[in-house]
Amino acid sequence: MSDYSSANGIVGALLGSFLIVLIISLVVTIFFAIVYWKIFAKAGYSGAMGLLMFIPIANLIVLCVLAFGEWPIYKELNALRAQPPRSPQYIPTPQYPSSPQYPQYGQQPPRYP
Repeated sequence: MSDYSSANGIVGALLGSFLIVLIISLVVTIFFAIVYWKIFAKAGYSGAMGLLMFIPIANLIVLCVLAFGEWPIYKELNALRAQPPRSPQYIPTPQYPSSPQYPQYGQQPPRYP
């Protein structure tokens, strides 16, 4: 009888340990998926391309493309820089008096009815 209960305890401990490791690995995998998604999105690629980092040989190829290729965001930036400059839009600034109109020393302030 005691062998049966100790075996249940061992199986329960192993199952609990397995579930804890499974949950931690799932959290870490989701974290890295979000990080890779953000990196590829900021580089101008589709964020889904970051999911290729979880495929064994494809991750090396994608990493080389990311490291040595020209990023789409830089292609767009260079195209915008190559355009002729546009004339700045005229935005009128409000005209304020050059100095406040305070009464001079010794003068009476104006009286309003």
